[in-house]
Amino acid sequence: MDAAEAVEKIVRTCLYEGYLLWPYRRTALKNTKRWTFGGVFPQRCAADLGEPDSQRTQVLLDAGDRPPHEVRLSVRVRFLHVVDRAVLREGPGGPEPVDAVTVAGERYVAWEEATEREVTLRPSLAELYAAPRTAPVDVPPGRDREPLHDADGGHVATLVRSWQRLTGTVTVSAEAVGGGVHRVTVRTANTTDCPPPVAGDRRARERVAAHALVSTHTVLHCDAGRFVSLLDPPDPLADAVADCRNEGVWPVLVDGGPGGLGAARTDSTAGAHTVLASPVTLYDFPAVAPESPGDLFDGTEIDQLLILTVLSLTEEEQAEARAADPRAREILDRCARLSTAELAALHGTIREFRPLEQA
Repeated sequence: MDAAEAVEKIVRTCLYEGYLLWPYRRTALKNTKRWTFGGVFPQRCAADLGEPDSQRTQVLLDAGDRPPHEVRLSVRVRFLHVVDRAVLREGPGGPEPVDAVTVAGERYVAWEEATEREVTLRPSLAELYAAPRTAPVDVPPGRDREPLHDADGGHVATLVRSWQRLTGTVTVSAEAVGGGVHRVTVRTANTTDCPPPVAGDRRARERVAAHALVSTHTVLHCDAGRFVSLLDPPDPLADAVADCRNEGVWPVLVDGGPGGLGAARTDSTAGAHTVLASPVTLYDFPAVAPESPGDLFDGTEIDQLLILTVLSLTEEEQAEARAADPRAREILDRCARLSTAELAALHGTIREFRPLEQA
């Protein structure tokens, strides 16, 4: 796995953290409140819901003696867009909405899914010094239909997925700190027009979530410079780091230098070419263990224990989880395919040996 792949793996892990939790059923109490991480809600509704309507990432970039026009940044803002999934059954009078339907032995339920959205900017520092750069968030509303056929090929039901319009902005700016160091700011705002929440509606937040940028996080990359650790800054930059203001995110260095990624990288004062600013609190250079077989949407759990509990679900529980979400179906199928050797690899491993006095 190269550095880019390793970065993408940890980014995706943060993006889907808490998307759906074990036992991956719609009826599980902890799955009745979803979309809890990194929500950027419409300006019109956010204050009433006690949610933010923007997110700000602010980091330091050490470009050394390179002139600003030679330093180009990649800024990616990625988030989830809530998708409503309705079930229509073909009846004598035409399609009729139902809560659930079973077709060819597979059960389908009405619920919510999510799809990924991304906004990308690639400004140079010189361009940012001339003026902040802004890219729009503009996702039109849409609808997708998935016909379901029985064993004889008859059209008996349809899954209708629909999503709301999203609008907003991503603005990038920069200012000089001195000594070849620059402070870079990324602000993401949600300007979506949506109905105001009804006073006293206990599900108001869930209804407005369809108009929110969910699990929003920012990834900054620069080949010509290194970002400074905000957790362990070099002494000369400690005051400049203290002046950085981040709202709704926790920026950490995520790519390695010589030798690789994750726990193997300890010299954080050397900086890194990539920063991940996510709503999840992490340490510098986090990494997904190579033994991990895939997403489980709960990075706080131990993979081995979570997979064993997945395998212990009854047939009825597995059927309900499979009906809840296509990604839950993937988890069940992936866990069932694991070999004895792959399960044994999850039991633990030794990454390195260190003298006791360094422990």
